[in-house]
Amino acid sequence: MLSLVIVLKGLVEFAALLIVGQAAVYLMSFGRHERNVVYRFMRLLTSPVVSLARWLSPRVIVDRHVPAVALFMLFAIWVFLAFLKFHLQLSAQA
Repeated sequence: MLSLVIVLKGLVEFAALLIVGQAAVYLMSFGRHERNVVYRFMRLLTSPVVSLARWLSPRVIVDRHVPAVALFMLFAIWVFLAFLKFHLQLSAQA
């Protein structure tokens, strides 16, 4: 169980870093982000997470803010998995 939590936590961290990296490429590309291969690759990898965030979030949220919602959701999942990992490690020692 602990191994599964560690793997899931790593995947959540990877997805969050991809969203942050995508935002960094967006900021550094000066409006030409759609022609950037790295940006499109990161968008391809983060599209399942962003689609899930769009599906879970209310329609009031603008589409361009959905990646930020996805990042917040990933952070909440990461906190939960970190707590679960800590709990599992404590119970394994007892």
